[in-house]
Amino acid sequence: MFSKATANFVRQIDPDGSLIHVSRVNDSQKLVSMALIVKRNRFWFWQRPKYQPTDFTLSDLLLGDKELSPGLCETEFLTYKGTFGDKLSGKLDTKAGSVHVALEGQGTSKLQSCFGKLKKEELDVKKLLRDSRNRLVDMQHVLVQQLEKRADVLAVVKERILTTNSCSITQTKKEQCIFKGVLGLLDILGSSVKVCVKESNNIETDSDVSLEIPSDTVIAYSILELEIKKNGQYDICLQPGTIGGFESDSWPSHDSLNTVDGKCNGENVPALQNGSQMMDLSPLAELPQLTRRDLFKKLQVTMRDRTTLSYLQHVLEKLCSGDSPAMANQDMDRLCSDSHTECSRPASAAHLNAVHLLVSAMEELPDETLSLLSESRADFLEAFDTLMCRLKKSSEPLPIQHLPVLLQDNQTFQLAEQLLSSTNVTLRRNADGLWMDTGDKAGVLPLILCLSTHGLCLLCNGMM
Repeated sequence: MFSKATANFVRQIDPDGSLIHVSRVNDSQKLVSMALIVKRNRFWFWQRPKYQPTDFTLSDLLLGDKELSPGLCETEFLTYKGTFGDKLSGKLDTKAGSVHVALEGQGTSKLQSCFGKLKKEELDVKKLLRDSRNRLVDMQHVLVQQLEKRADVLAVVKERILTTNSCSITQTKKEQCIFKGVLGLLDILGSSVKVCVKESNNIETDSDVSLEIPSDTVIAYSILELEIKKNGQYDICLQPGTIGGFESDSWPSHDSLNTVDGKCNGENVPALQNGSQMMDLSPLAELPQLTRRDLFKKLQVTMRDRTTLSYLQHVLEKLCSGDSPAMANQDMDRLCSDSHTECSRPASAAHLNAVHLLVSAMEELPDETLSLLSESRADFLEAFDTLMCRLKKSSEPLPIQHLPVLLQDNQTFQLAEQLLSSTNVTLRRNADGLWMDTGDKAGVLPLILCLSTHGLCLLCNGMM
């Protein structure tokens, strides 16, 4: 609830900036000036990193007895109040083998955040550079020793956005759900599906929760990354976009990405390699048709709730990385208990990795894009996927006669335009051809939109 409120705040006031939302109230006490933050890159290159506050400051990390005294500049920031709400409804009635699955639900949700007057506290970076000149990082510090074993980055808090008075966050939910034998999303991937079927149930839940946030609570912050060498020398990355890290014998190149050949409807498109994991969605097409149909429908419902989508990605990431198998199994059990389902293990690692890739791509899409995809028909997704593959195949405009038949309808073509526009891409056409105009803000959004639509297309293939 607090995390959703602060995330909404950052998306509203600094969508393309450097602010990071605070996900837990408890982290506010750690986010002091010059606090050290661990930046942990995630599984796929396009995913936003995770930031974990530590119990240390930069002064704790440097050799020498002199305590660093941060220079701070405090200014009024703005007054903020936001209300976000949605109405959800959905119905699913299908079969998986001999098991009948029915789910029907509806609900409303409203989140109101009243942070009031906010202030900004900025670190005097010039003073920090002067005071820490010729100081070395203690390479034997326990935090350094632990982080050197991973590809993590240390950063220092540069600015903080804080509340000035006590404020509140209120969330109101009304949900009604009628179900009979609900399959867990991850269970669908099992080679043999075991389901605990219960009699029809009618669940109604109402919740009205209010949090009182004290003054001087940090709700957002920005960082400067540190580049640390083996001998303890370090630099503060001052230029925007400069990436820090620990020096190693094989210092990774953050500016280069390996490309491999992928397949999209039989045509070559660029894909990117992440370690030994290739961005390969083809195992989705190998799943049984009923499994693909179930997974497609459940993912469309999941896209309407970003919290659920993020949680699903979190569980899949743990399962695929093998980093915390025990915790991942607990999360799977939690998912299955929530759906009154007895879990089975996935049929193959390839299927699980493909679903993880698809869900991870969808999680990074804007809300408008997710909303459009959640309402898209299978035939439209197939036509859109074909269009994107043809546009990528050639550097020249696509001849109008090569436009998929479904998209030759003006209303459907406008939906394709709207879908691309939600990722800052303009679809342009004239009498002779069609091409994409990618704006400066698009970044990796067109790529992950292609991945998302192609994955969904593989799942719904044969449903038309």
